[in-house]
Amino acid sequence: SPLVASIASMDMGRLLRDHVFVDFFNTFLNLPVFGQTPIYISGMGRWYLWPELPSHLDPSPAALLAWLEKHRLPHFCKSSLCLHLVLCQKLLGFIRSVEAAELLNWQSADQWLLGRCISGSHGMRHFRAFVQGTAGEELIDFWLIIERLLDLDESDRSQRDLFLSLVHRLRATHLREGSSVITLCTTTGAGDEHCPPREVVFPGYSQGGSLPKAKHIQSISTRREILSKMQEQALFMIQSYWLPKFFMHCKMGMEEEESCQPLLQEYQERLSQASWQEPPGLSEPFPTMHIKRRQGVSGPYCSLKTKAEMWALVKEGRDTQEVKMATFQVKPERQPGPAGRTEELYLDKDALGSIPQQSEHPANTAFGGKRGVTFPGRPQSSAEQDLENLCKEKIFSDLLPSASLAQLPSLKKPVKTLDFLPWALSAEACAGRPFRDFLQCQNRSMETHLLDLWHDLEEFLPVVLDSSRENSFFLRHLIGEKICKTYLEEDSFEKLPLDTRTVVSLWNHLMCGEFSPWIFRAQKEICKLLCCLYEEFLADDDRTFLQFMVRGM
Repeated sequence: SPLVASIASMDMGRLLRDHVFVDFFNTFLNLPVFGQTPIYISGMGRWYLWPELPSHLDPSPAALLAWLEKHRLPHFCKSSLCLHLVLCQKLLGFIRSVEAAELLNWQSADQWLLGRCISGSHGMRHFRAFVQGTAGEELIDFWLIIERLLDLDESDRSQRDLFLSLVHRLRATHLREGSSVITLCTTTGAGDEHCPPREVVFPGYSQGGSLPKAKHIQSISTRREILSKMQEQALFMIQSYWLPKFFMHCKMGMEEEESCQPLLQEYQERLSQASWQEPPGLSEPFPTMHIKRRQGVSGPYCSLKTKAEMWALVKEGRDTQEVKMATFQVKPERQPGPAGRTEELYLDKDALGSIPQQSEHPANTAFGGKRGVTFPGRPQSSAEQDLENLCKEKIFSDLLPSASLAQLPSLKKPVKTLDFLPWALSAEACAGRPFRDFLQCQNRSMETHLLDLWHDLEEFLPVVLDSSRENSFFLRHLIGEKICKTYLEEDSFEKLPLDTRTVVSLWNHLMCGEFSPWIFRAQKEICKLLCCLYEEFLADDDRTFLQFMVRGM
């Protein structure tokens, strides 16, 4: 994708001037697979680090940006969050365009309000929740898969597995006759006749996963053109049909929400002035970037220890809001500091984004799922609402970077890495697979293979448990057979170091596309085998971060 390539090559300082990018990037940075999970409050130019650095270190923002650019941004560009950022930018571009105003009879006030509703990861998650279970969900999934697919080089063997995985997924779902995509997004071939998508787009790909034969190489550009046109048509359907429906849903929902009345009042004021435009020269200058230090850490810097302490709070059933409110004061009440001082923290509007709720495969969404908010269309109207939504999230609600463990009661008993490893691996699927890259750099081929199996099993679960998905029957058989042929056959890769009963039971159920509790048993065995390596991954992340911080002093 040209937009993803542009993000990857852009200076980090420039990227952080885009509030939409900051919202998605904050969500990414706080995925609990990582060791250091900073957060950026763009309205104040303020960074919070978690864990905090030892008290004798005073890092510069330049060093932090250099570390982010080298060790976080490349993974972000490979993540599904980045694909959602690209889609969000395209939707916002359409909403603000003259074309949208003419096509949908929108006034500038309508465009402003809808832009507020859908902007950022929070807004995109609400939009995904709104279209869930409809053709709109299928169109968005298709657009995301094609965006990832067109960015891959099918002749590059290092990208072959991902490419073929996406191809087979398309053939089993969106390019199957009768699907929403085929029904709504027609494409034309030579002579302007309708092309049978499965055969025309991917004629040279077998279910076994072989690369295209030489006679099909010349049709690669044609296939890409067809897919690109279908993707454009899917995007147009999303923009012209589902966005207006979402807009109406948002307005009706906001009328019933007391907290949204100021936003509606501003909307009505803009609506009453047909030629209303943003006053010139009122945009605030970007504040000087700095790193906020709350209290120094006396012991050695160790993200694993801090992560374990925080996870222990969750294990004890403690309200995670207690963790955040210990330091995050949204309203201007005074709060005692660690040395008797008082400190305040004012969060700017739209500073914090929402958080992915579940794991996903590389082309899927971090925003789907039946767990969600009561009103999907509510925009981020205040910092209080942002923080409230942030506190409600389950997958890593204990990871807000400014949380001060020193102000919390002592823990009854520590937890082990194995206790929170599944939680971290689920987040890795949203994070561009940094742990997998670490294993590959360490030449741990078997462990990489096991990690891939863990993620494929994780991908299989929501498909087999949700029969309402379009073409879920074909998809669950596709994923089940893929798992069996890739990992469980006797001649596959290497013999897995898993219990024989586990492997046999998985084979018996997955070949039939059936759910089995042995999936959880297999994932638990894999976590035990990967536990020590994940600790090494965190230690390596810590070393790299400290090197940048010390070098930048």
